[in-house]
Amino acid sequence: MQAVAGLCWWIAVFVSPMVREAALGNLDPVAVAVFDIPLFVMASAVAAFGVRVAAVVSTGWTSFVAVALAVYATITTEAGWGVLSMGAATAGSLIALCLILQGRVPIAWIIRGPFAFRPAVTRPTAAIHVASTFGQIVLFWGFFLAVLPLAIAFLAERWAVALPFPSFAGPIGVVVLILASALGVWSAVVMSTLGDGTPLPSAMPNRLVIAGPYRWIRNPMAVAGIVQGAAIGLILQSWLVIAYAVVGSLVWNYAVRPLEESDLQERFGEEFQQYRDAVRCWIPKVSKTQLS
Repeated sequence: MQAVAGLCWWIAVFVSPMVREAALGNLDPVAVAVFDIPLFVMASAVAAFGVRVAAVVSTGWTSFVAVALAVYATITTEAGWGVLSMGAATAGSLIALCLILQGRVPIAWIIRGPFAFRPAVTRPTAAIHVASTFGQIVLFWGFFLAVLPLAIAFLAERWAVALPFPSFAGPIGVVVLILASALGVWSAVVMSTLGDGTPLPSAMPNRLVIAGPYRWIRNPMAVAGIVQGAAIGLILQSWLVIAYAVVGSLVWNYAVRPLEESDLQERFGEEFQQYRDAVRCWIPKVSKTQLS
């Protein structure tokens, strides 16, 4: 699939001047194709038959081109769409390389080091956990909801890939951000006061929390964070920031959540299994008992 997509990309580059300009700017397409077709398209095709060296070559070359093109686009404001295409190709190459070398994508590295799952130290009162939780909120929200989105929005403008938004997008984004932030704070407070821990993986709660927003949805803080990211995208009027939030939701759902739920299953056993069976992950399920 990657080889076919790369071949179609190059056909479009040579057939359409508009595609060529959007993908490569003023770069000579022939000079780039001389290297990219054998090292990406052909190497990807060979890698599809399980040849590891070809997979390594394809991944290394694609990563190099993505970085080089990003630098070029940032300096010249050209080839922005090419950067996004090569970024997607790099992600695909890395996943394919993992599948060829290990037969799977090694997602366990996400929970190593400071993000390894460990129960929090038990405290006589919840005050320390609450203070720690709000410290985490300031740190994580500041980075993932301010620094990164602002950088992405800046690059989108610099790479000339920004798209127009309706005038009401900003006010809607503000309202959604306030609501999502309120959900995030509420969830964090409930977690830290009732769970004898924090939302941070390295200081996880010692008790299973099924109160507050956790009665209706299993991961309200994750939902809040994803919605916050999309709201920031509306405020900044950047589709790329919204895409960043969507990608974050996929990473969380398919990489982080299985590991987290496996840890909860191991620590809380039948109690967590019953909770998981009764409460959905993404879509709230409200029963008459919960409302009473």
